[in-house]
Amino acid sequence: MSRSSWRWAFALGLLSCVACNEGNPDDGGGDTADAQAPSVPGAPLASPVSESQLSLIWTPSIDNVRVTGYRIERCQGAGCLDFALAGTAASPPFEDTGLPASTAFGYRVLATDAAGNTSAASSIARATTPSSRGGGGANATVAGATSLPFPTLHHLTVEWAFSGDANANGVVTVRYRPSGTTPWREALPLRPVPAGSNEGFSWTARHSGSVFDLQPGTSYELELTLTDPDGGTTTRTVTATTRPVPAPMANAPIKAVTPATFASVAASAQPGDILLLGAGTYSGFDWSRSGTEGKPIVLRGASGVVINGAINLFTQAWVHLEGLTVNGRIRFNGSKHVVIQRCTVNASNAYGGDAIVTYARAENAYIADNVVTGLTQWAEASLGASGDNLGEGILVTGPGHVILHNRVTGFRDGISLLEDDEASDQFSIDILNNDLSGNADDGIEADFCFHNCRIVRNRLTNNFIAVSSQPGLGGPTYFVRNAIYNAVHVAFKLYRGSTGDVLLHNTVVKNGDAFGIYAGRPVAGLYARNNLFLGGAGGTFNGYSSGTGRVLHVPDLVAAGSSLDHDGVGSTTDAITGRLGGTSFSSLQALRTSTTEAHAVQVDLTAFSTAVAYPAAPLTLYAKPDLRIRADSAAANAGQPLANINDGFAGLAPDLGAFEAGEDLPLYGPR
Repeated sequence: MSRSSWRWAFALGLLSCVACNEGNPDDGGGDTADAQAPSVPGAPLASPVSESQLSLIWTPSIDNVRVTGYRIERCQGAGCLDFALAGTAASPPFEDTGLPASTAFGYRVLATDAAGNTSAASSIARATTPSSRGGGGANATVAGATSLPFPTLHHLTVEWAFSGDANANGVVTVRYRPSGTTPWREALPLRPVPAGSNEGFSWTARHSGSVFDLQPGTSYELELTLTDPDGGTTTRTVTATTRPVPAPMANAPIKAVTPATFASVAASAQPGDILLLGAGTYSGFDWSRSGTEGKPIVLRGASGVVINGAINLFTQAWVHLEGLTVNGRIRFNGSKHVVIQRCTVNASNAYGGDAIVTYARAENAYIADNVVTGLTQWAEASLGASGDNLGEGILVTGPGHVILHNRVTGFRDGISLLEDDEASDQFSIDILNNDLSGNADDGIEADFCFHNCRIVRNRLTNNFIAVSSQPGLGGPTYFVRNAIYNAVHVAFKLYRGSTGDVLLHNTVVKNGDAFGIYAGRPVAGLYARNNLFLGGAGGTFNGYSSGTGRVLHVPDLVAAGSSLDHDGVGSTTDAITGRLGGTSFSSLQALRTSTTEAHAVQVDLTAFSTAVAYPAAPLTLYAKPDLRIRADSAAANAGQPLANINDGFAGLAPDLGAFEAGEDLPLYGPR
């Protein structure tokens, strides 16, 4: 296999060094016969090499002694199932040559060991050899511009525009490394995003995605390989630098401030100054002075500082608010590089119940380690868009924002983006490690995300809706490793024609349907892997049904272009029922055979390492449970390897849900 083929395989999560373990060569001695078959080879992928050759790769099997080889079986024709031996291989890949052009083939792989034990067959991979005339034409990709807009502290957005590729078989794989270093690491492939429009917004065709969990203030080199068997294959190398953690200027002058001197000192503040507010009560204020890059103006509160009213910081740049207690609102409309950290913000009716907001396009805000408390009570009358609720906890619009390690409680929406024609350039936004509870509409409202909004490692407990993408505008909008408990209505609100949502390694325990989307409009381009969805008997709350205990119910799913697999599902009703698009199922076997969920597993509440109660009474303010799984549960080792998402998993395969078994819980809320 060529180096680019190996890159493709690893980026797709199909190969794992952990899975390459073939055992100790000294194993197998003694008198005990080996009767254990190897594990099933994982997720084969067939790809065209030429008009007469296909290349097959797969995740290697595991054996208690040693895997000695693989049997590759092939069938011919679209949807074929009449498999016969095509050849053998000691390890991936397998190159199948001498094939007729323009012909569809199916492949499956079986592993063998030295004792003659043979695994069950893998899932089926299908591919078609190109036309003998070389394909091309409308099916060939014409590569456009690449861009990495608005790096954040921990993530890079990658976009590669294209035209052509009418048969949508182009793939872009990604490798990355800190600049100046040698080893490459694999990232997820970019998501293909067809041109489209929705709700007054439109987008062009591109491959788009993110590189996750990077170090702040670091330059990275990225290698992007576009592969299209019909033509247009090319590789580009690009560089980008993550933003550093915001900090005051070194050796910055510190100016002491009291309530009596605040106005005069503020009026003369210069870039680089630190205004240290002494204990006392201050009135709200309008701030009209900017710092510069490397020289922010810092307003820092000492112990005992209280600000009663609103802080308005409009069209300013490089201003930090640190350690303030604000009984009112912080608003930073149109500002850039604003920092709001380690503050306590208590919402007020005087400002519509909002806490930290921008209602005009801003850029690169850093909102971290704040405690944000609203006025909305956790009661049935409060629930839903028309409920008796008030205020946005943290609200942003514009690109590049980082919202992390905040505790947000008691709002209409805990963390949100603007909607409809108020939404402006909502991309490259990180919402990470926040702790959200008691929000009566949405815990996190990632509505009108243009692309590459990353909702990662948040804990959402006792919210009416956990997370919303209403809609995603082509995507990808990433929801990764979020821990969701007692979402009253739905865990994921993918409504208004949402397109391009990506759900990876989330854990959901809720009343009613475990994963239910009642959109009434198409749900397109949905990609889900390695999630845990647990529900049960449901009810109706303020006029909203939580569902009836179905495990997966997305009747408006557009099957073409969507893929759900390797998810763990369960219900306290003990039934495995639901619907994906036009396909209904009433058993685990039917789910596996009639939908893309070929590797789904059934789980229940005993999968968790500590007791987790079913939220039978959703209006209860439940304590935040520990949703880590047991290492011997059905959710363990049941996931698909995903480069840059679950690297370093401990077992034979990644565990399902938000956590690997036995790992420490992430820190949610303020550090």
